[in-house]
Amino acid sequence: MATLQTNQSAASKAPDFIAWHVQNKGEKNFWTRVGASWKHKDGKGVTLQLESLPIGGRIVLREPSEDKPQTEGRA
Repeated sequence: MATLQTNQSAASKAPDFIAWHVQNKGEKNFWTRVGASWKHKDGKGVTLQLESLPIGGRIVLREPSEDKPQTEGRA
């Protein structure tokens, strides 16, 4: 039987990816952090934990970095 990673154990280590909601407004893209994700130990999936559920736009998963995403540009 497969063991699933729980939200409690996922929250105890740094996320593998940050979830961003990206909205296009004219020629600009606006990025808002909406959650994070963690890889499963078996490498066959990820757990996605959203802090909010965006309507419209798209959700982009990116590796964490010191820099914040730019407001302009395409994902």
